Amino acid sequence: MATFRLVELAVSRIQLSAVRQRPDEVQNRLANLQALTDTALSALDVDDLLVELLNRVRDILDADTAAVLLLDEGSGELVARAACGIEEEVRQGVRVRLGTGFAGRIAATKGEIRLDRVDATTVTNPILWEKGIKVMLGVPVLGGDRVLGVLHVGRLDQRPFSAEDGELLRVVADRIAAATQVRQLAMEAAAAELLERSLLPPVLPRHPGLELAARYVPAETNTVGGNWYDVFTLPSGQLWIVVGDVAGHGLQAAVVMGRVRSALRAYSMLDLPPEEVVELVDRKVHHFEMGTIVTLACAVLQPPFDTVRVAVAGHPAPVVAAPDEPSAFARIDITPPLGTRSELRRSSTTFSLPPGAVVVFYTDGLVERRGEPLDVGLERLLAAVRPHPPDVLARDVMQRLVGSTVPSDDIALVVVRRTDDAAPR
Repeated sequence: MATFRLVELAVSRIQLSAVRQRPDEVQNRLANLQALTDTALSALDVDDLLVELLNRVRDILDADTAAVLLLDEGSGELVARAACGIEEEVRQGVRVRLGTGFAGRIAATKGEIRLDRVDATTVTNPILWEKGIKVMLGVPVLGGDRVLGVLHVGRLDQRPFSAEDGELLRVVADRIAAATQVRQLAMEAAAAELLERSLLPPVLPRHPGLELAARYVPAETNTVGGNWYDVFTLPSGQLWIVVGDVAGHGLQAAVVMGRVRSALRAYSMLDLPPEEVVELVDRKVHHFEMGTIVTLACAVLQPPFDTVRVAVAGHPAPVVAAPDEPSAFARIDITPPLGTRSELRRSSTTFSLPPGAVVVFYTDGLVERRGEPLDVGLERLLAAVRPHPPDVLARDVMQRLVGSTVPSDDIALVVVRRTDDAAPR
């Protein structure tokens, strides 16, 4: 709707200025402006759309050059993305820091800037004055209050840009903002889902004396989270089970999840106990993933698989169920999540795993429900866990705790059961 309001305003300004222009010029200008909201443009991908919009805006404003720079939030720099008349900006990978030069000042102030002189004192990109550009007009590309980039046009003669030209350019900037946001969301969702799926174990390990089952269900909110599980065997014969959750959603959470998973696997090869591995991963998160919070449960079983040693960092405790005994949450030490800069020493707890017993590891998406106390979900899980074969138990847990509800968070579930033939012969 904002685009159409800007179009109406710009059309009104053109009509008011019609007394100073020839009728054919006014009609052409109006036709080109209204073409900016042509629904046919929505069929183009973003790169083609940007080029098409830049070509049209050059015609509308009788400009010689037009360019779009988008903000790289990681570096805090504007990066040339598309250009007409100054394609060198894109081909040379031009970058402009926020607050510096023509484009950098537009992004920093979120306001329109017009230049009647283009040289080293007004712009930082030498391509602009070497091209012979004499005057420039630029506006921010905004997504709400957030700067997405900058759109600017230039002329090779001294004809100045008007306030009316600025209104027209903002129409194009509004269209660019909508297109880039939609594209960014779609790309991030696709990349995050692909990354998340690729990091899940394709096949669970096989060990005489143990049975395993796992489930992973993504949220149905079109956002990918940072939940994961991992099950792997070391050369020593140890079986490691990890279930974790990176705070947040989207591509960034999935990327951090992948890094944490890889770091934990690497540190596990050092033949260290799980609490020391978790401590090393925590240091890595502190140094390389500042501001990130990660919870996880990390369990180690080794032949004859009669004990489980588990280190937990801010994560829900696993559930244990043994034959002829009620299900219960494992009585374990829980240290703070990774990334919280806690001075507490990491620790682990070892508990027995008799034949027929099961241990259930999970993420909070399994037990949390909007508007419901967490304890209700935890009690529901306790009631569902029985010392059944893992595939059956995983099915029953998902049926009892998820059922027909729509998951609002990713769910990871791992079930391990010790069988009667656990001891090697």
